[in-house]
Amino acid sequence: MQSVTIGANQAGQRLDKFLHKYLPLAGSGFLYKMLRKKNITLNGKKAEGKEILFPGDEVCTFFSDETFAKFSGRAPGRDTCTDRQPARKSPSLTEKEYEKAYEKLQGISILYEDEDFLILNKPAGILTQKAAHGDLSLSEWMVGYLLAENPALTDELTTFRPALCNRLDRNTSGIVLGGKSLAGLQFLNRCIKERAVRKYYRVICVGALMESAAIQGYLIKDSRNNQVSVSDEPECRNQAEKPALIHTAYSPVTVTEDYTLLEVELITGKSHQIRAHLASIGHPLAGDAKYGLESVNRDLKRRYGLTHQLLHACRVTFPEIASGVGSSLSGRTVIAPSPNLFMRLEKELLENLENGRK
Repeated sequence: MQSVTIGANQAGQRLDKFLHKYLPLAGSGFLYKMLRKKNITLNGKKAEGKEILFPGDEVCTFFSDETFAKFSGRAPGRDTCTDRQPARKSPSLTEKEYEKAYEKLQGISILYEDEDFLILNKPAGILTQKAAHGDLSLSEWMVGYLLAENPALTDELTTFRPALCNRLDRNTSGIVLGGKSLAGLQFLNRCIKERAVRKYYRVICVGALMESAAIQGYLIKDSRNNQVSVSDEPECRNQAEKPALIHTAYSPVTVTEDYTLLEVELITGKSHQIRAHLASIGHPLAGDAKYGLESVNRDLKRRYGLTHQLLHACRVTFPEIASGVGSSLSGRTVIAPSPNLFMRLEKELLENLENGRK
């Protein structure tokens, strides 16, 4: 017999959903058959699979060691998601990946942390999520950090994994929101879906933008080339890639003849939205190889070593929350300092107005 005690991060879901995570290599037909035959029980009783789990519930599987290992991908034993953890086991290949990411990826800083949330400042050059097998990303770094702080978390990873809730391009720096608990993840995802979190970016774009504006358009995605375009009309030749209405607001901070430092509020959040939207109105980001001006980028690379767009997720503001999960973030503004290269170019390109240099 194998058993698992349900903790807070497993509670609130149906038993069958939990079983798919606990026994990821087992099919639905097998799981329901085992429930009918009482080879899987909930609190010592027969279950149908639609029951909602609560903290402290005990799920038991009456399998041979070989069967359990086959469908779970791990050796059998008593699992628990409460504070009473079993002895630390040898790390799995996945755990080693988390540990490797935590050791190898440099320059990541923690802006805010509590029992439900982890807010990170990602440097340019680091993936938020894996793009290919073997990649190390901020997602693995986050779990590696939490494992280093609390090795007992290992035993929860089979059925719940802390995760990031928003994504930045590899060469965009700044704030990434993470949920450490199920409740924290649900809160952040709900806030993002409802646009309750206000997200601001700093960018240096080409040309002079003198006035604040709120612009909109239709973003059309080209998945084959990982590129988007922006149109005033909701037209698309490829019906599989439906246009998305996007909204972007910006305010100039410093303006010269050649460059503008903007603060941008991302009202909708689509892939490459800021980069493509500003390029579509004739003001591409400095250093942007995909949507920018080759001549400008070449000059900036020669003079400053710039190899990526100057785009930084600088600030988020959370809604007012009276109580419950999320109240720790109620009305809070979290700020990520700009990277050193961004600040250097901001000073040299924008503050030296009398030279009027690129």
